[in-house]
Amino acid sequence: MATAHTAPTAPAAAPRTAVPGATLAVLKAETRLFLREPGSLFWIVVFPTVLLTILGFVPSFRAHDDGLGGRRVIDLYVPVAVLLALIMSGLQAMPPVLTGYRERGILRRMSTTPVRPSALLGAQIALHGAAALVSALLVVAVGRIAYGVRLPDQPFGYLLALLLAIACVLAIGSLICALSRTTKVAAAAGSLVYFSMMFTAGVWVPVQAMPDALRRVVQATPFGAASQALDQAARGDWPALAYLGAVAAWDLAAGWTAIRTFRWQ
Repeated sequence: MATAHTAPTAPAAAPRTAVPGATLAVLKAETRLFLREPGSLFWIVVFPTVLLTILGFVPSFRAHDDGLGGRRVIDLYVPVAVLLALIMSGLQAMPPVLTGYRERGILRRMSTTPVRPSALLGAQIALHGAAALVSALLVVAVGRIAYGVRLPDQPFGYLLALLLAIACVLAIGSLICALSRTTKVAAAAGSLVYFSMMFTAGVWVPVQAMPDALRRVVQATPFGAASQALDQAARGDWPALAYLGAVAAWDLAAGWTAIRTFRWQ
C-alpha cells in the first residue's frame, strides 16, 4: 500500500539573541575609535580648561567684586567652563558620529546580527558622557589649584546638578541625531543649538551678571538652570528644586522625543 509523503516542515527561525559579551566588545571597539580622535578629545576635555586658564590671566577677573557678592568673575566661570565641556561633548562631538553611523548603513547592517544597534548607541553615549565628566573634574581641579577657586561646599548637590546636566545634553544631542538625516544636517543643527546653549550657560556673560529680565528667561533654559544650580552648590547651598526640576524636565522631554523619532536607517 502506498504511503503519502509529506514535505518536511522548515524549521522555525531562531529568535535573535544578543551574544554574551557583545555589548562589552562594542564598547571596547568604540573606545579605541574615540581615543583616536584627538580633535574631539581636545575640544571636550582640554578646551574648557584652557579657556578658564586664559580668563584667569585677566587681573580684573581675579579681583573681588562687591556687585557679585564679594566673589570674583573667575569663581563664576568655573561652572560655566564645566557646562561648556558638556555642550562640546553632547552637541558638537556626538551628533555627527551617530548620524554618520546611520548614513553609512552601519546601524542597518548591525540590525541583522546578534549585536543590537542600541549597543553601539549606548557605547557612544557612555563615552561622550564620561569625557564630559572628566573634563568637568579637570576644570574644577585647575580652578582650585591655579586660582584658588573654592571646591563646591555642597558636593552632593553639585554632583547631582552635574549628572542631570550631562544627561540633559546627551538627550538633546540624541534628539539632534534622531531628527538629522545626514552628518551635514547634524553638524548644522548641532552648531545652531551649540551657540544658543553657550549663551544661556553664561560663556559670554555669566548668568549671575545678566540683567534681571534676561536672567529670568535664561534660567528657564536647560543650561541657564544648570548654571544656577551648580553655582548654588558651589556656594554651599542645596540647588533649588526649581533649577533641578527645569534641567530634569528638559532631559525627559528631549529624551522622550528622541526615542519616539529615532530611526535606525
